Order: sequence, then structure tokens, then C-alpha cells
Amino acid sequence: MLGKNKKKPYRPRGKNLITSNKIKPDLWQLSSTEAKEALRATGLDVKKIKKITLLKHKVCISYWNEAGGVCSGFFSYRIFPTWQKEVEVLIENSPNYKRLQLINHIIEREFKYYPYPVEMEDAIYNALQNRLCVLKAMAQETVSDDVGMALEWEYFKPFVSNS
Repeated sequence: MLGKNKKKPYRPRGKNLITSNKIKPDLWQLSSTEAKEALRATGLDVKKIKKITLLKHKVCISYWNEAGGVCSGFFSYRIFPTWQKEVEVLIENSPNYKRLQLINHIIEREFKYYPYPVEMEDAIYNALQNRLCVLKAMAQETVSDDVGMALEWEYFKPFVSNS
């Protein structure tokens, strides 16, 4: 079958946190210490960081390994603690349920298509759950303030029989 163009199956369709402009890691200031710790956490033997180049979707890091050789590679921003902090700030700053739902959808895609450290995935999931609880509490408070009662069901209390 000539003439059929097929897209590469490994490239996820849709938006992620970078392409949706929710997080802009190419504007970060990654320190050598943070890069060294992140690379060691991935299993690389890093002696010293030589150069860090921030690109839009990944970071290029040149480093000396323990044997004294110079190595370089492209790494996902998702291995850095700064990524987790940025995602948690994004979640915390979501003003309403609709925005949190959009962020949750994007993060679900992130977890599906990009490798995350387990601890980071759990922390992001917990941040989503906590923000959802806060938004629910704020909504309940708003409803009860509108009605003038502590809970919305108390408004209907005189009409409910105790039998």
C-alpha cells in the first residue's frame, strides 16, 4: 500500500503539560546539584555536571561520570523535583472545578504516555485529590452562605419527618 502516510505510534496525540503551555520548563533555572541528584536517581553515575541546556520539551545535560569520561544525553523534565513542584503549584492555583478537571485530564495523559517516578506520581495524585476536596468544601460553603444555613440539607429539615 503505497501512498499511505502513517503517523508514528509512539507519539501521543493531544496535549501534555508543556504543549498546553501550563508548564514552561525551558524558562527554569536548573542547578547543577538538582541535575546531578536527578540523574543519580535514574541510575547514572554522575561525578560533576559540565553543561545544562534547556530545550522546550527536554533538557540536554553533559556530565563527567565516575570513571572520568564525558557523557551527555537528553532527559525528560519529568525526572526533576522542580517539575513536581510546578505541577503541584498548577493544581493548587486552579480556581474552580472545571479548570481542575482540565488539568486532571492532561495529567492522566501524562501518566499514560510519559514515565514518572512512582513517588512523584503519587504526590501529584494526592495534590489533585486535596485540591478537589478544597474546591468541594468551598462550593458547599458558598451554597450554605447563599441559603443562610450551615449545611444545605438543614434548609429542608422542618419538612423531613423523623419517623
